[in-house]
Amino acid sequence: MGQGTGLLNDRTVMVTGASSGIGAAAARLFAAEGAAVVLMARRTDALDKLAAEIRADGGRAEAVTGDVTVPADAERVVERAVAAFGSLDGAFNNAGWGSIGTRLHETDDAVYDRIMDVNVRGVWNCLKAQLPVMLGQDSGGAVVNTSSTAGSFATGAVSPYVAAKHAVLGLTRAAAAEYGTQGIRINALMVGATRTELMEQAIEAVPQLEQGAVARAVQQRLAEPAEVARAAAWLLSDQASFVTGGAVPVDGGCSAV
Repeated sequence: MGQGTGLLNDRTVMVTGASSGIGAAAARLFAAEGAAVVLMARRTDALDKLAAEIRADGGRAEAVTGDVTVPADAERVVERAVAAFGSLDGAFNNAGWGSIGTRLHETDDAVYDRIMDVNVRGVWNCLKAQLPVMLGQDSGGAVVNTSSTAGSFATGAVSPYVAAKHAVLGLTRAAAAEYGTQGIRINALMVGATRTELMEQAIEAVPQLEQGAVARAVQQRLAEPAEVARAAAWLLSDQASFVTGGAVPVDGGCSAV
């Protein structure tokens, strides 16, 4: 693998939304830092390609096609992690979905349902599958859930997305409080606008999106997926051993002003 520091040596980490963007960047970084990664996404071809790339570079990776909105799929990925590598030490529940440019009264119910299902129910399903395994391990575990700056204030994103990312923070904090005495740490990342494939598509459809996102950030640019991945890796590592229930901003200063 590429040069890492061994931050996640001897750990098995599950990554959802791993076929592109932040999830793919995280999978590469976690593997470079010594973790065995178990990758979950709906896009089989992209997922298999990424797992093969990680293995070809000397890392350990398993790809499992699945949808986080389906509880049995989340359970199947956790089972694969344990079967392949013997444990589940960390999880990056990163899968998400949103839409752009529609006011609340004009938003279809189906769009609301899809946003809530992927962003909230998806985290719920993954936590329900992951926590029993971590509870059964002497080493416990660590979980990072992807929220957003939209989880703390209205960012201009569609209302269901803002509501969903607020809910992810609520789940994170409640779960952290419930399992903190049992060796399990659970945190969230408050992610700002990031240059992912989905963001590029959104900017192509609505060019003014990038200008608005850049203007909100103190650093006056979008994040790169690897920058978000590095924050997740730190939270999953022992370097963050006294951090739980947190909402860590990776937003270029957007939430500071």
